[in-house]
Amino acid sequence: MKSLVRWIIGIVVASAITFCLFVLMHTLINSKFKLEEKKEKLSFEINTKIEDVKIVTRETKIVSVRQVVTPPAPPTIAHQAATQPSVAIVSLEGALPVFKVPELDRSSFEIKVSDRDAQPLVRIPPQMPQKAEKSGHCNMRFDVSPEGAPFNINAVMCTSSVFKRASVRNVGRWKYNPKIIDGRAVSMHGVETTIRFKLMDERNRIIPE
Repeated sequence: MKSLVRWIIGIVVASAITFCLFVLMHTLINSKFKLEEKKEKLSFEINTKIEDVKIVTRETKIVSVRQVVTPPAPPTIAHQAATQPSVAIVSLEGALPVFKVPELDRSSFEIKVSDRDAQPLVRIPPQMPQKAEKSGHCNMRFDVSPEGAPFNINAVMCTSSVFKRASVRNVGRWKYNPKIIDGRAVSMHGVETTIRFKLMDERNRIIPE
């Protein structure tokens, strides 16, 4: 019974709301709308006329001209004239004198070269190994051939094993003036030297060994 009463009340309320909306829509449709007044058209000139600019010239009148007196020329200094030579030019006639060329005795002529040890001629700087993490050095011992080329190259002591191969390869590229004994080039044994590798950090400072 209660549900039936609620259903009837709902139908009455919905009908009332629908009727009100119908009346409102009818009123709006029948109302007159006022048209807005047309605005005045605005016009703009794009190509305007350019007025000629009058150039004002300044007229200068010269009242008087001052006369400038030219200064006199500087005095000239008299130079002493050179005297002509009075002695006649002497000409020599005849053939040139003949000189006797001295003869050299080749049997007694000998060029002696003093004895000397092998001397470095070309020493290429070593190449830093990629695996090196700090600076280091290697003490090397090798022989020099009569042609000035190192051979029997050994790395006696290295601060790190990464420098050994690079040091041997580097010494093999060197060039020496060979050892001279009695004017002849001979081999020299037991040449010792030290190869140093300097590794720099990002601040261009040497990383110590």
